[in-house]
Amino acid sequence: MKKIFPFILSILLAQATIAQADKIPVLIRCDDIGMCHSVNMAAKQVLETGIPVSMSVMVPCPWFSEAAEMLKQYKNVSIGIHLTLNAEWKNYRWGPVLGAKAVPSLVDSVGDFFPSRSRLFANNPSLTEIEAELRAQIQKALNSGLKIDYLDHHMGAAVQTPATRAIVEKLAKEFHLGISRYFEEEGIDGWYFTPPNEKADSMLLKLKNLPPGNIKLFVIHVGLASPEMNAMEDLNPFGPKEMSKHRLGELNGLVSPAFQTQLKDKKYKLVNYRMVIADKGLENMIKPKE
Repeated sequence: MKKIFPFILSILLAQATIAQADKIPVLIRCDDIGMCHSVNMAAKQVLETGIPVSMSVMVPCPWFSEAAEMLKQYKNVSIGIHLTLNAEWKNYRWGPVLGAKAVPSLVDSVGDFFPSRSRLFANNPSLTEIEAELRAQIQKALNSGLKIDYLDHHMGAAVQTPATRAIVEKLAKEFHLGISRYFEEEGIDGWYFTPPNEKADSMLLKLKNLPPGNIKLFVIHVGLASPEMNAMEDLNPFGPKEMSKHRLGELNGLVSPAFQTQLKDKKYKLVNYRMVIADKGLENMIKPKE
């Protein structure tokens, strides 16, 4: 009997391991945290669900301090730096953590970040200044007391060129951080331009139809349709209009009973970047294909 018990236990453990391996890993990443108060309050609703979630903070933005204090209160969140080199809103602007005089090639005539990647790189930004500013953003987040797990990028500006991507990779190595999309994640999208009242159905349908395989990455932009956010107008022509309604639609889709119930299905394994890094290791990151 003593010999049989360890044998049975090993079989049960093997079956459990196989069952876990068969689950579909789902990673939800909420971007732009700290951008404004309305985004922070929407993020709080997501955090209150208790699900494992990743949230990327914009350090140069005016509401970063509120975001930092809020995020410290939740154990279910993995925190990333949403490396920021753009400020895309009319009449709601921000500039570099280091100040305009320290990184003059990154700012416009009044010292704010440019609204788009094209405007930034048309100004021939200094790689030295980009590295200094991105390092300062990471350091400010760490100084705030946040536990940072990973890096990603706002509007793609920080990985616009091979040279800037190399800076991000260098900083990740320096600060012992992961990089979003370097763990062979499969991006799940298709609702960004969907009408706000249809986003919840679109997101739920995507979740229900996930194929097995690599980590499924849902990138969500949450917000409230508040007077603050209603007043924001994207300076770039490619973004959807009435952004506050779109962000509220994504929030409602994510926290909806239908979506939350579906996430609890046994076929899924909910993860955040802290969990992914613990499982895969920083040394096994893979640069995504261009």
